[in-house]
Amino acid sequence: MLEVQDVSKHYAAPGGAVHVLFGVNLSLPRGSAIAVMGPSGSGKSTLLYILGALEPPSSGVVTLDSRDPYLLPEREQAAFRNEKVGFVFQDHCLLPQCSVLENVLIPTLVAPPADYVSRARGLLDRVGLSHRLSHLPGELSGGEKQRVAVARALIRDPLLLLCDEPTGNLDRDSAGTVAALLVELHRERAGILVVVTHSMELATKMPEVYYLSGGKLHRIEVPDAPRT
Repeated sequence: MLEVQDVSKHYAAPGGAVHVLFGVNLSLPRGSAIAVMGPSGSGKSTLLYILGALEPPSSGVVTLDSRDPYLLPEREQAAFRNEKVGFVFQDHCLLPQCSVLENVLIPTLVAPPADYVSRARGLLDRVGLSHRLSHLPGELSGGEKQRVAVARALIRDPLLLLCDEPTGNLDRDSAGTVAALLVELHRERAGILVVVTHSMELATKMPEVYYLSGGKLHRIEVPDAPRT
């Protein structure tokens, strides 16, 4: 379960505090998948970083799997994030000097011993890249790089998968492939999926769509969205 209770966020600025989020509430059990839309600068990415234990809220509480990561010491918080949260960003953020397989394995470098190589190979096969294990990111297309990023985000089987504009840099065909992959893998894993996007095509693949504007988060009805 992901629980967000009265979360607000503001930043200090020379002209006075800049308020980004106001009293956001959200409750997502396992199996949930939502899209968050809104205008540029509305705080969508900020909300995602707060959910993923990357940036603390100014007020309010976030709990994931009944734990508040912001109450943990820094080292424990990092371990919690590495275990419980997977991230897919608009820019794939792959290390150019590492192979596809090595990139997928990066989150496991600080994980307890396990057969992550087999899991990485299985995930890369699942995303259609089993023939690219030894290739470098520079040898891949944009869509392939993003599929590697998806596999990397799932290597530790996180409870929460957060995606920030995962198809924003892709052409329509590649975007459709990545979107379909996210939906399929989510159904198989039954975790919690939160996707920030400007793409209505991607948003409507999620059972629930929220709109963030003026610091407030509201659920909206989208006719083409699948039903839970």
